[in-house]
Order: sequence, then structure tokens, then C-alpha cells
Amino acid sequence: MRKIEKYSYETAREYALRAITENIISLDLEPGTAISENEIATFIGVSRTPVREAIQELHKAAVIEIYPQRGSFVSMIDSNYIDEAVFLRRVLDIAVIEEACDIATEDDIKGLEENVALQDFYLQNNATDKIYELDNEFHEKIYVAAKKETIYAMKRSIMIHFDRVRNMSMQTVKDTKIVNDHKLMVAAIKERDKSQARELVEKHLNRYRVDHEALIKAYPHYFKENN
Repeated sequence: MRKIEKYSYETAREYALRAITENIISLDLEPGTAISENEIATFIGVSRTPVREAIQELHKAAVIEIYPQRGSFVSMIDSNYIDEAVFLRRVLDIAVIEEACDIATEDDIKGLEENVALQDFYLQNNATDKIYELDNEFHEKIYVAAKKETIYAMKRSIMIHFDRVRNMSMQTVKDTKIVNDHKLMVAAIKERDKSQARELVEKHLNRYRVDHEALIKAYPHYFKENN
């Protein structure tokens, strides 16, 4: 497990949830890994209660499996949950980017352009971990531009299933087309072109299907057998 720094404004429960979630997405806690409340609480420096609450919340999202008498384990990657997450993201992202085309300010667009410029920089330097962080920040900025920050926060739990695959894809498949997708999205928002923005979101999310097949072949032990 990788150490995650605590933000000053976070409660112990929020910190525990973020620390566990980020380790699951990054695969520092691999699918099938046993989860120990005591070990995590000691490692991140909080009591067992916030860790237990975080585990329960991730269990509700099917990210952690809890078996009586056996313990808690990071769930295997389930294609069914990923498909649901992609479906939800497609519905929301299309609606949100269309709204951003209507109301995004010059400052919003400038922030998106700066983000993509950094993605380009890290792409040239093969820093895929940085690109993943900036990818998340990019999409959050679109939600902010559309004044839909609350919706962005609400979808996080189910998106963990998709985010694990996204992270694996950046590390393994290394599809550099996503950065260009982002550039084109910014251009569509800047031009207030809803039709183009919608098509770009569809294309962007459809890349997952090709990557998904490659990842199952590369990491069959990470996926549920029904995949």
C-alpha cells in the first residue's frame, strides 16, 4: 500500500476513504488483496473506526468484498460494473459537455487549455501517472465549467470500477490518443459546438472497449472469471 498524504480539511473518515480508494485504483492494492483494518489504520495514522467506515462504503459500491469469518478483500475487476460505469459516464459527460459549450467562461477554457498543455508535456516525458491525474482533473474542470460539481462528486463511487481499468490502460496499452481527444474537446467547447463535443465524448469512451480486451489478456488474474 502506498502512503497518501492527508489534506488539512479532511476528516479521518474522508482521508481513510480516499487513501484506500486511490490505492485500489492505482493497483497498489491489487484485486483479491486482503484488507486489514488494523494494518491500514496504523499505516495511515488514524483509528480503526474511520477505516471500518471507509471499507463499508467501498463494500456498498462493490469495490471491496466482505466475507463472514474470512475477512475483507479488494474485489476482482468485473466487466459488468465497468459497463455500467461507462454507461453512466457517457450519459452524464455528454450532457455536461453540452452545457459547458453554452456557459463555459474564458477562464474555464483557459484552465482546460493549461491542463491539456501539461498532459502534452508529461506525454512527451512518458509520465503516465501524471497524465492519469491530469485526465481526472480535465474532466472535473468540464463539470465545474458546466456548474455540475455536485454531480461529479456523486458519481465517484461507481467510477472506481472504470478508473482501475483506465489506470491499467495508461500503464499498459499507453494509448496516447486520449490527450488529443482532450485537445479536441476543448476546441469544441471554445467553438460552442455541441454536436462535435458530443461525438468526441462518444469516441473518447469507446476507446475503453479496445483497451479492455488487451488488459484482460495481459492481466487475466485481475478479472472475474465471468469476464
